[in-house]
Amino acid sequence: MVASQVHLVRHGEVFNPDGILYGRLPGFGLSKLGHRMAQAAADELQQRSRPVGALRVSPLQRTRESAAPIAAAFGLEPVIDDGIIEPTNRFEGTKMKLAVRKPAYWPYLVNPLRPSWGEAYTSIERRMLAAVEQAFDSVESGDVVLVSHQLPIWVTHLSVAGERFPHDPRKRRCALSSITTFERVSAEEEGADATEKRQRLVEVGYVEPAASLQVAATDVGAV
Repeated sequence: MVASQVHLVRHGEVFNPDGILYGRLPGFGLSKLGHRMAQAAADELQQRSRPVGALRVSPLQRTRESAAPIAAAFGLEPVIDDGIIEPTNRFEGTKMKLAVRKPAYWPYLVNPLRPSWGEAYTSIERRMLAAVEQAFDSVESGDVVLVSHQLPIWVTHLSVAGERFPHDPRKRRCALSSITTFERVSAEEEGADATEKRQRLVEVGYVEPAASLQVAATDVGAV
């Protein structure tokens, strides 16, 4: 037996009054509103009345804090998973509007299709799909929750949907404390000798439990 579903949960709002691109920088935890968002995600998962057998989280402060109410709701000990961390970003510690005006940063803007300012989309895809597959195999039954970040979750969605990676960050469908759910299904594949069974990922749900709180957010984190 394996997990029935894997839920990718985005963290809640970060306390970031200066509008810094924080990326993997330490010291950026949830705002008061972000804690409420995280609780909304936990409440949503609990209201589904589905057993959750494991909780895996990105090592960053905002994801660990967002995982806390989920851990409390299901009596789980969060496991740190480096495979679902925020991507690297050359602009960490700066404000994007100011960074693009500095000639020193221009070489990082030459290829938005990769993107040239941080970890390649294909690299994010590989580690996220590996983490999701590992999550499915990590329990004998029930669901697994992964608390991650906007871009990794969105790249996972694009990969499973068979869509191109280059996109406008402002148009990602991955709100704060949203939940994107995947299942593994059997599919038949015609081989050279016979028809073989294989497993593939499908996206089966997306919800925004904190939608009513999102309108008051001042930091939405899209980069």
